[in-house]
Amino acid sequence: MRARPRIIVRKSSAGVPSTSLRTGPPVCRESILPSQKLVSSHCAVKTPQGRYNRFALIDRMTSLLQTRRLCVFILALGLFTMAARGMSDPDVWWHLRTGQLILQNHSVFHTDPYSFTRFAHSWINHEWLSEVLLFVIYRLAGFCGLIVAFAAVIAAALFLVFLRSPGRPYLAAVMTLWGALASAATWGVRPQMFSLLLGSIFLLLLEASEQSPNLVWWTAPLMLLWVNLHAGYPIGLAFIALFLAGEGLEAAIRPESWQKYLPRLKQLAAAFALCLALVGVNPNGIRLYWYPFQTLGSEAMHRFIHEWFSPDFHDPTYLALLLMLLALIAGLAATPRCPRLRSLLLLLVTIPAALRSARHIPIMVLVIVPVLSELAEAGLQQWGATRILNAPLAGTARRTLAVNFVVLITFVVFAVVRVRVVVNRQGETEATHFPAAAVAFLRQEHPPAPLMNHYNWGGYFIWKLYPQYRVFMDGRADVYGDALMTDFGSCYYLKNDWRKSLEAWRIRTVVLPPDAPLITALRSSPKWKQIYADTEAVILTRSQ
Repeated sequence: MRARPRIIVRKSSAGVPSTSLRTGPPVCRESILPSQKLVSSHCAVKTPQGRYNRFALIDRMTSLLQTRRLCVFILALGLFTMAARGMSDPDVWWHLRTGQLILQNHSVFHTDPYSFTRFAHSWINHEWLSEVLLFVIYRLAGFCGLIVAFAAVIAAALFLVFLRSPGRPYLAAVMTLWGALASAATWGVRPQMFSLLLGSIFLLLLEASEQSPNLVWWTAPLMLLWVNLHAGYPIGLAFIALFLAGEGLEAAIRPESWQKYLPRLKQLAAAFALCLALVGVNPNGIRLYWYPFQTLGSEAMHRFIHEWFSPDFHDPTYLALLLMLLALIAGLAATPRCPRLRSLLLLLVTIPAALRSARHIPIMVLVIVPVLSELAEAGLQQWGATRILNAPLAGTARRTLAVNFVVLITFVVFAVVRVRVVVNRQGETEATHFPAAAVAFLRQEHPPAPLMNHYNWGGYFIWKLYPQYRVFMDGRADVYGDALMTDFGSCYYLKNDWRKSLEAWRIRTVVLPPDAPLITALRSSPKWKQIYADTEAVILTRSQ
């Protein structure tokens, strides 16, 4: 079912519905005929400028405090508050360093500058524009700016899902929050969030373009931006293709003539072709066409990187996702209303992707939330429960506005306090997820290189230690390839010829977590000496 635009309606004292939108200056609150003169003291044309401004401000505040509008505002604020979290993503650090170096050198990297294992190796830096934005925000507002900016990006992506969801706003809000809980584990200060926002915008434009056809052409400039922000651009292309296929099937099974649907299908096909052509407009050229699919096909990434694992439904983190999938099955079975074919095609693609890798769950949420909202609305209508949601609020209008004002202030204060706490704890978050004390020791004592580091710490070492130390590897799994990642995994877990990497790269210093099997093995070797240890990291050096 296509999402319908919402018009927020309130009732006057006479019980007549009236929209809250105004195109001109405020007029009298009393009902008047066109022939009557405006004589009331409440009229804007008869009041001084100061009083007019006061009445305009009061009218805006009253409009905002209407219960429905307040709920929408609280939803947006709640999504922002949920998305505000400390910087714990292991890749954010090398993104910051790369953004800094791009601005300093006025050029985009095409070879690896950070590691000794792949130094000068070809590197498709598909996130270069995101990295520049990250570093600019960091320079202007520090970690606080990054946390707030990406919380806003995530909240905007999910709020657009709410706007696309049909049915009553309360139901749509509940479903949106449900989707937020299901996808929250993948949020963070990371370029991937730009793909989430752009994917959400693409879906909004594609749905709205059915009524306003020219909106579909906005996908072209957005695609040009997308291919320079993140290599998740195939999501946008897939959305257009699935809309084209779904609406083509709908046209094929409907009794009307094809001529009615042909202009729409031609427009979607042209938009897809234009977006596809624009993929090559980036510093990496046509190589970006096949880069995302090479990444998806990496076996080592699916074996060693947690976010590429399938969701483990024994983990409470994925409980909301499990319930969402079960609710979809129940809704499709229990309600007579069937979603549109294009929505079903989107579900048939995004659900398997989410079950294949947890990092795709947010993209699935963009699709499944409006469908669940539509099914929930149909279910309530079928069971006659809609009157519950239509029941008027108790109390006078003035009392309701007063309560709403208190609720609004409470939520705003909570959001401000929450963001401040997250920002103030960034140092604690960093020390919990990364070997901050061990890095300080390395900077002071300078143990010999080459240095073998944990995969998740490579980006942090690039931010803190480059160019003094080059890393063994970091989060750019595409640069290192399956062979090196497999060798590192064998060395870390003492499998097969686990000494191969240590000998081949002549490792002199090892920095790994205390529970790493390799640390246990090297501690018992007379060739290795422990020079540092804490709860996060152990540093061993090899004797001459």
